[in-house]
Amino acid sequence: MSDGLTVRSILQPKQVAQALYHPAWIPESVDPSVDRLKKVRIIAGAVAAFGVYTFVQRKFNFEEVLENMLTASVVVLFITPLTVGVMLFVWRRTGTVRQLRVPLVNSLKLLLFFIGSVVGLVFLWQATTMLGGFWLVPLGFTALWLTGMVAYGAVQVSGNFFGTAAVHRCLPPLLATVTTWLMALPDLLTGDLHGLSFKMGIVFILGAPVTVTGIAALEMNRLRRRYGIRLGAHPATLPAPRPAQPPAYPTPNGFVPPQGNPYPPGNPYAPYPPQGHPYPPQGHPYAPNPQGNPYGPGTPQNLPPYPFGQGPYGS
Repeated sequence: MSDGLTVRSILQPKQVAQALYHPAWIPESVDPSVDRLKKVRIIAGAVAAFGVYTFVQRKFNFEEVLENMLTASVVVLFITPLTVGVMLFVWRRTGTVRQLRVPLVNSLKLLLFFIGSVVGLVFLWQATTMLGGFWLVPLGFTALWLTGMVAYGAVQVSGNFFGTAAVHRCLPPLLATVTTWLMALPDLLTGDLHGLSFKMGIVFILGAPVTVTGIAALEMNRLRRRYGIRLGAHPATLPAPRPAQPPAYPTPNGFVPPQGNPYPPGNPYAPYPPQGHPYPPQGHPYAPNPQGNPYGPGTPQNLPPYPFGQGPYGS
């Protein structure tokens, strides 16, 4: 969960991004393996967003990165509500939209806030390079801080996809798949390989969408098999997922100690043991004998006769 912001943490872009783009109403991952799949999906999505060719050709163009950020923001702004709307149409058979109104509104607010942050960052960098001079230092530092915040925020929203996991656990992988394919679709239709060879162009265009699709399918498959969460089912009809709990204690060499109390109920030395106890029912095994102590005074000892007196060596 996100932590509250303090005056000191405001200067740290990571802390601000954690608080703004992963608020407390977004549910955490139910499975560590699913969480690891999300991280891999984020990396593949980043590859699709910035473009492999800028690094393969070693022609990193900052203006082109800003342009890609705006393009990705426009795609996400339109495709996210559209995809969620299609899923609401599918879920209408088993539930209502009113049941999901609160998480839907929260996700929409988070989406608009992130898109606004990206657009503001792009225009801030453009203003910094255009004005220069005196404005270069204050605008430059502000742009650097905002860049770090948006970068960390992009990692957060790529995992939870604007909190849509609060609506349905399968929405983030679905939205990641649709978004990456829509970003690759123009290059597929126009055949624009961005100056790369045919093989590298195919890897560039299809590599990220295929990778994200495979990871998203694996993620949804695990949610379905382990927790019964299906994409086509209304969220109100799904079981509440329980996070996997680690064992209470390690079991070295596969040995598990016997469970339960090995001793029978009751005090074995009580005057009257419970029925079925292995000790005799007449009481404590060392309790006073009803016929007297065999070693007490006045008790016949049944001693053998001695021919020379009372003792074995005579009197």
